[in-house]
Amino acid sequence: MSRMLLRNRRDSDPLPSEITPRAVYAGRRRLLGLAAAGLALSPQARLWAAQREGAAARLETRPGPHSTLEKPTSYRDVTGYNNFYEFGTDKEDPARRAGALKTRPWTVSVEGEVRRPKVFGIEELLALAPIEERVYRMRCVEGWSMVIPWAGFPLAELVRRVEPTGNAKYVEFVTLADRAQMPGLRSDVLDWPYVEGLRMDEAVHPLTLLTLGLYGELLPKQNGAPVRIVVPWKYGFKSGKSIVRIRFVEKQPLTSWNRAGPQEYGFYSNVNPEVSHPRWSQATERRIGEDGFLQRKRPTLMFNGYADQVAPLYAGMDLRRFF
Repeated sequence: MSRMLLRNRRDSDPLPSEITPRAVYAGRRRLLGLAAAGLALSPQARLWAAQREGAAARLETRPGPHSTLEKPTSYRDVTGYNNFYEFGTDKEDPARRAGALKTRPWTVSVEGEVRRPKVFGIEELLALAPIEERVYRMRCVEGWSMVIPWAGFPLAELVRRVEPTGNAKYVEFVTLADRAQMPGLRSDVLDWPYVEGLRMDEAVHPLTLLTLGLYGELLPKQNGAPVRIVVPWKYGFKSGKSIVRIRFVEKQPLTSWNRAGPQEYGFYSNVNPEVSHPRWSQATERRIGEDGFLQRKRPTLMFNGYADQVAPLYAGMDLRRFF
Protein backbone atom coordinates (compact mmCIF):
# COMPACT_ATOMS: atom_id res chain seq x y z
CA MET A 1 0.00 0.00 0.00
CA SER A 2 1.13 3.59 -0.55
CA ARG A 3 2.56 5.94 2.06
CA MET A 4 0.09 7.84 4.22
CA LEU A 5 0.69 11.57 4.66
CA LEU A 6 -1.65 13.77 6.67
CA ARG A 7 -2.41 17.26 5.55
CA ASN A 8 -4.18 19.03 8.40
CA ARG A 9 -6.41 22.03 7.94
CA ARG A 10 -6.34 24.93 10.40
CA ASP A 11 -9.73 26.10 11.60
CA SER A 12 -9.01 29.50 10.06
CA ASP A 13 -8.38 28.06 6.60
CA PRO A 14 -11.27 28.59 4.15
CA LEU A 15 -12.72 25.59 2.44
CA PRO A 16 -12.46 25.50 -1.35
CA SER A 17 -16.24 25.75 -1.46
CA GLU A 18 -16.08 28.99 0.58
CA ILE A 19 -13.98 30.85 -1.99
CA THR A 20 -15.67 32.59 -4.92
CA PRO A 21 -13.24 33.02 -7.84
CA ARG A 22 -13.97 35.52 -10.58
CA ALA A 23 -15.01 32.76 -13.02
CA VAL A 24 -17.57 31.46 -10.55
CA TYR A 25 -18.95 34.93 -9.95
CA ALA A 26 -19.23 35.53 -13.70
CA GLY A 27 -20.93 32.16 -14.18
CA ARG A 28 -23.53 32.94 -11.56
CA ARG A 29 -24.20 36.31 -13.18
CA ARG A 30 -24.73 34.56 -16.52
CA LEU A 31 -27.18 32.09 -14.97
CA LEU A 32 -29.07 34.96 -13.34
CA GLY A 33 -29.22 36.64 -16.73
CA LEU A 34 -30.77 33.57 -18.30
CA ALA A 35 -33.33 33.39 -15.53
CA ALA A 36 -34.14 37.06 -15.94
CA ALA A 37 -34.70 36.48 -19.63
CA GLY A 38 -37.39 33.98 -18.78
CA LEU A 39 -35.43 30.89 -19.82
CA ALA A 40 -36.31 28.05 -17.47
CA LEU A 41 -33.44 25.71 -16.66
CA SER A 42 -33.91 22.17 -15.43
CA PRO A 43 -31.87 21.14 -12.35
CA GLN A 44 -29.55 19.13 -14.62
CA ALA A 45 -29.13 22.08 -16.99
CA ARG A 46 -28.22 24.32 -14.07
CA LEU A 47 -25.58 21.82 -12.99
CA TRP A 48 -23.99 21.62 -16.43
CA ALA A 49 -24.13 25.38 -16.91
CA ALA A 50 -22.48 25.94 -13.55
CA GLN A 51 -19.72 23.46 -14.39
CA ARG A 52 -19.06 25.11 -17.75
CA GLU A 53 -18.68 28.45 -16.02
CA GLY A 54 -16.37 27.04 -13.36
CA ALA A 55 -18.91 27.34 -10.56
CA ALA A 56 -19.43 24.82 -7.80
CA ALA A 57 -22.20 22.56 -9.06
CA ARG A 58 -24.60 22.32 -6.14
CA LEU A 59 -26.97 19.39 -5.82
CA GLU A 60 -30.52 19.64 -4.62
CA THR A 61 -30.53 17.21 -1.69
CA ARG A 62 -32.75 16.28 1.20
CA PRO A 63 -31.67 14.77 4.54
CA GLY A 64 -31.49 10.98 4.31
CA PRO A 65 -31.71 8.27 6.95
CA HIS A 66 -28.85 6.40 8.63
CA SER A 67 -26.57 9.44 8.98
CA THR A 68 -24.03 9.48 11.80
CA LEU A 69 -23.87 12.45 14.14
CA GLU A 70 -20.08 12.41 14.11
CA LYS A 71 -18.22 15.48 12.90
CA PRO A 72 -17.58 15.31 9.14
CA THR A 73 -14.01 15.27 7.90
CA SER A 74 -13.01 18.56 6.25
CA TYR A 75 -13.72 19.04 2.57
CA ARG A 76 -10.01 19.57 2.02
CA ASP A 77 -9.07 16.19 3.47
CA VAL A 78 -11.96 14.34 1.82
CA THR A 79 -10.93 15.65 -1.60
CA GLY A 80 -7.16 15.73 -1.06
CA TYR A 81 -6.37 12.39 0.61
CA ASN A 82 -7.59 9.56 -1.60
CA ASN A 83 -6.96 6.10 -2.91
CA PHE A 84 -7.78 6.04 -6.63
CA TYR A 85 -5.00 4.00 -8.20
CA GLU A 86 -6.11 4.83 -11.74
CA PHE A 87 -4.44 8.20 -11.06
CA GLY A 88 -1.49 6.98 -8.98
CA THR A 89 -0.71 5.25 -5.71
CA ASP A 90 0.14 8.27 -3.55
CA LYS A 91 -2.69 9.85 -1.61
CA GLU A 92 -2.18 13.21 -3.35
CA ASP A 93 -2.09 11.76 -6.88
CA PRO A 94 -5.86 11.71 -7.54
CA ALA A 95 -6.31 15.39 -6.65
CA ARG A 96 -3.26 16.34 -8.77
CA ARG A 97 -3.95 14.12 -11.78
CA ALA A 98 -7.70 13.61 -12.11
CA GLY A 99 -8.37 16.98 -13.73
CA ALA A 100 -8.15 15.47 -17.22
CA LEU A 101 -11.02 13.05 -16.54
CA LYS A 102 -13.98 13.85 -18.78
CA THR A 103 -17.21 13.26 -16.91
CA ARG A 104 -19.58 14.61 -19.59
CA PRO A 105 -20.91 12.85 -21.55
CA TRP A 106 -20.97 9.74 -19.36
CA THR A 107 -23.00 6.56 -19.52
CA VAL A 108 -23.44 3.55 -17.27
CA SER A 109 -24.43 0.28 -18.96
CA VAL A 110 -26.62 -1.97 -16.79
CA GLU A 111 -26.64 -5.48 -18.19
CA GLY A 112 -26.52 -9.20 -17.49
CA GLU A 113 -29.27 -11.08 -15.66
CA VAL A 114 -31.92 -8.35 -15.92
CA ARG A 115 -35.20 -8.15 -17.80
CA ARG A 116 -34.72 -4.50 -18.71
CA PRO A 117 -31.07 -3.81 -19.56
CA LYS A 118 -30.41 -0.16 -20.15
CA VAL A 119 -27.67 2.37 -20.79
CA PHE A 120 -28.17 5.30 -18.41
CA GLY A 121 -26.80 8.75 -19.13
CA ILE A 122 -25.50 10.58 -16.07
CA GLU A 123 -28.29 13.16 -16.43
CA GLU A 124 -30.82 10.33 -16.24
CA LEU A 125 -29.20 8.96 -13.09
CA LEU A 126 -29.28 12.37 -11.44
CA ALA A 127 -33.04 12.52 -12.05
CA LEU A 128 -33.81 8.87 -11.26
CA ALA A 129 -34.69 9.35 -7.59
CA PRO A 130 -34.58 12.09 -4.94
CA ILE A 131 -30.99 12.75 -3.92
CA GLU A 132 -30.33 12.39 -0.20
CA GLU A 133 -27.44 13.51 1.95
CA ARG A 134 -26.06 10.57 3.96
CA VAL A 135 -23.26 11.28 6.46
CA TYR A 136 -21.42 7.97 6.61
CA ARG A 137 -18.31 6.71 8.32
CA MET A 138 -15.70 5.50 5.84
CA ARG A 139 -13.02 3.01 6.95
CA CYS A 140 -10.01 2.23 4.75
CA VAL A 141 -8.39 -1.20 4.89
CA GLU A 142 -5.11 0.65 5.55
CA GLY A 143 -6.31 1.63 9.02
CA TRP A 144 -7.53 5.20 8.57
CA SER A 145 -11.05 6.62 8.50
CA MET A 146 -13.15 9.64 7.58
CA VAL A 147 -16.74 10.86 8.01
CA ILE A 148 -18.17 11.99 4.67
CA PRO A 149 -21.48 13.68 3.74
CA TRP A 150 -22.28 11.80 0.55
CA ALA A 151 -25.14 12.66 -1.80
CA GLY A 152 -27.04 9.99 -3.72
CA PHE A 153 -29.91 7.54 -3.50
CA PRO A 154 -30.20 3.85 -2.58
CA LEU A 155 -28.77 1.57 -5.25
CA ALA A 156 -31.96 -0.45 -4.81
CA GLU A 157 -33.80 2.26 -6.76
CA LEU A 158 -31.75 1.46 -9.85
CA VAL A 159 -31.92 -2.30 -9.25
CA ARG A 160 -35.71 -2.20 -9.08
CA ARG A 161 -35.99 -0.45 -12.43
CA VAL A 162 -33.92 -2.99 -14.37
CA GLU A 163 -35.77 -6.01 -12.90
CA PRO A 164 -33.11 -8.64 -12.09
CA THR A 165 -33.97 -12.22 -12.98
CA GLY A 166 -33.86 -15.11 -10.53
CA ASN A 167 -30.36 -15.91 -11.77
CA ALA A 168 -28.95 -12.61 -10.50
CA LYS A 169 -27.05 -13.52 -7.32
CA TYR A 170 -24.32 -10.85 -7.45
CA VAL A 171 -23.77 -7.36 -8.83
CA GLU A 172 -20.47 -6.45 -10.49
CA PHE A 173 -19.22 -2.86 -10.84
CA VAL A 174 -16.64 -1.89 -13.47
CA THR A 175 -14.64 1.34 -13.35
CA LEU A 176 -13.55 3.33 -16.41
CA ALA A 177 -10.10 2.28 -17.70
CA ASP A 178 -8.83 4.91 -20.13
CA ARG A 179 -5.05 5.26 -20.35
CA ALA A 180 -5.36 8.65 -22.03
CA GLN A 181 -7.13 10.07 -18.97
CA MET A 182 -5.83 7.85 -16.17
CA PRO A 183 -2.02 7.79 -15.89
CA GLY A 184 -2.10 5.20 -13.10
CA LEU A 185 -3.18 2.55 -15.60
CA ARG A 186 0.42 2.43 -16.81
CA SER A 187 1.24 0.70 -13.52
CA ASP A 188 0.80 -3.04 -13.05
CA VAL A 189 -0.27 -2.67 -9.41
CA LEU A 190 -3.66 -4.16 -10.42
CA ASP A 191 -5.26 -5.81 -13.43
CA TRP A 192 -7.41 -3.17 -15.13
CA PRO A 193 -10.23 -2.30 -15.31
CA TYR A 194 -10.97 -2.08 -11.60
CA VAL A 195 -13.78 -4.48 -10.70
CA GLU A 196 -15.77 -4.76 -7.49
CA GLY A 197 -18.87 -6.70 -6.52
CA LEU A 198 -21.58 -7.28 -3.96
CA ARG A 199 -23.98 -10.07 -3.17
CA MET A 200 -27.48 -9.17 -4.28
CA ASP A 201 -28.83 -8.67 -0.76
CA GLU A 202 -25.91 -6.33 -0.01
CA ALA A 203 -26.53 -4.35 -3.18
CA VAL A 204 -30.20 -3.69 -2.36
CA HIS A 205 -29.61 -2.99 1.34
CA PRO A 206 -30.90 0.49 2.28
CA LEU A 207 -27.41 1.64 3.30
CA THR A 208 -25.86 0.96 -0.12
CA LEU A 209 -25.73 4.27 -1.96
CA LEU A 210 -25.50 5.09 -5.65
CA THR A 211 -23.46 8.21 -5.05
CA LEU A 212 -23.37 11.34 -7.20
CA GLY A 213 -21.93 13.96 -4.87
CA LEU A 214 -20.41 14.95 -1.56
CA TYR A 215 -20.65 18.05 0.60
CA GLY A 216 -23.73 19.06 -1.40
CA GLU A 217 -21.84 19.26 -4.70
CA LEU A 218 -21.33 16.94 -7.65
CA LEU A 219 -18.60 14.37 -6.99
CA PRO A 220 -15.08 15.71 -7.47
CA LYS A 221 -13.13 13.72 -10.03
CA GLN A 222 -10.65 12.42 -7.45
CA ASN A 223 -13.54 10.99 -5.42
CA GLY A 224 -15.02 8.92 -8.22
CA ALA A 225 -16.93 11.32 -10.45
CA PRO A 226 -19.45 11.24 -11.86
CA VAL A 227 -20.96 8.16 -10.18
CA ARG A 228 -19.72 5.66 -7.63
CA ILE A 229 -20.97 3.20 -5.04
CA VAL A 230 -20.68 3.68 -1.28
CA VAL A 231 -21.03 0.64 1.01
CA PRO A 232 -20.30 2.06 4.47
CA TRP A 233 -19.95 -1.19 6.44
CA LYS A 234 -17.18 -2.48 4.16
CA TYR A 235 -13.61 -1.30 3.68
CA GLY A 236 -13.42 1.60 1.26
CA PHE A 237 -11.98 -0.30 -1.68
CA LYS A 238 -15.29 -2.18 -2.03
CA SER A 239 -16.96 1.04 -3.17
CA GLY A 240 -16.24 1.26 -6.91
CA LYS A 241 -15.59 4.68 -8.46
CA SER A 242 -16.19 6.28 -11.87
CA ILE A 243 -18.47 3.40 -12.82
CA VAL A 244 -19.20 2.64 -16.48
CA ARG A 245 -20.78 -0.82 -16.21
CA ILE A 246 -23.03 -2.62 -13.72
CA ARG A 247 -23.53 -6.32 -14.41
CA PHE A 248 -25.94 -8.69 -12.70
CA VAL A 249 -24.37 -12.16 -12.62
CA GLU A 250 -25.01 -15.63 -11.24
CA LYS A 251 -21.49 -16.39 -10.00
CA GLN A 252 -19.40 -14.41 -7.55
CA PRO A 253 -17.33 -11.93 -9.59
CA LEU A 254 -13.55 -11.97 -9.35
CA THR A 255 -12.82 -8.54 -7.92
CA SER A 256 -9.60 -6.60 -8.40
CA TRP A 257 -8.10 -6.69 -4.91
CA ASN A 258 -9.29 -10.24 -4.30
CA ARG A 259 -7.52 -11.27 -7.52
CA ALA A 260 -4.36 -9.37 -6.51
CA GLY A 261 -4.17 -10.71 -2.94
CA PRO A 262 -6.79 -13.32 -2.05
CA GLN A 263 -5.24 -13.93 1.38
CA GLU A 264 -5.33 -10.22 2.20
CA TYR A 265 -8.51 -8.90 0.54
CA GLY A 266 -11.52 -11.14 0.77
CA PHE A 267 -14.60 -10.76 -1.39
CA TYR A 268 -16.73 -9.53 1.51
CA SER A 269 -14.18 -7.22 3.19
CA ASN A 270 -16.56 -6.23 5.96
CA VAL A 271 -14.99 -3.98 8.58
CA ASN A 272 -14.11 -6.35 11.42
CA PRO A 273 -11.75 -5.37 14.26
CA GLU A 274 -11.37 -9.05 15.18
CA VAL A 275 -9.92 -10.08 11.81
CA SER A 276 -6.49 -8.57 11.21
CA HIS A 277 -4.99 -7.88 7.83
CA PRO A 278 -2.01 -10.23 7.43
CA ARG A 279 0.34 -7.24 7.79
CA TRP A 280 -1.44 -5.08 10.39
CA SER A 281 -4.16 -5.08 13.00
CA GLN A 282 -7.64 -3.80 12.20
CA ALA A 283 -8.55 -3.27 15.88
CA THR A 284 -7.95 0.50 15.77
CA GLU A 285 -8.00 3.32 13.23
CA ARG A 286 -6.86 6.91 12.92
CA ARG A 287 -9.36 9.54 11.86
CA ILE A 288 -7.95 11.79 9.16
CA GLY A 289 -7.76 15.43 10.26
CA GLU A 290 -7.71 14.74 13.99
CA ASP A 291 -4.71 16.08 15.96
CA GLY A 292 -1.94 15.35 13.50
CA PHE A 293 -0.01 12.24 12.58
CA LEU A 294 0.65 11.17 16.19
CA GLN A 295 -3.01 11.26 17.21
CA ARG A 296 -4.38 8.59 19.47
CA LYS A 297 -6.14 5.87 17.55
CA ARG A 298 -9.79 5.06 18.11
CA PRO A 299 -11.27 1.55 18.34
CA THR A 300 -12.63 0.15 15.09
CA LEU A 301 -16.34 -0.68 15.25
CA MET A 302 -17.77 -3.96 14.01
CA PHE A 303 -19.19 -3.43 10.52
CA ASN A 304 -17.87 0.13 10.88
CA GLY A 305 -20.63 0.91 13.37
CA TYR A 306 -23.47 -0.38 11.18
CA ALA A 307 -23.85 -3.79 12.83
CA ASP A 308 -27.45 -3.20 13.88
CA GLN A 309 -28.43 -2.72 10.25
CA VAL A 310 -26.28 -5.29 8.42
CA ALA A 311 -25.29 -8.10 10.80
CA PRO A 312 -28.37 -10.19 9.81
CA LEU A 313 -26.97 -10.38 6.25
CA TYR A 314 -24.21 -12.63 7.57
CA ALA A 315 -26.08 -14.72 10.14
CA GLY A 316 -24.53 -18.18 10.38
CA MET A 317 -21.46 -17.26 8.33
CA ASP A 318 -17.92 -17.75 9.60
CA LEU A 319 -16.66 -14.17 9.32
CA ARG A 320 -13.03 -15.27 9.64
CA ARG A 321 -13.38 -17.54 6.63
CA PHE A 322 -15.63 -15.19 4.66
CA PHE A 323 -13.58 -12.07 5.41
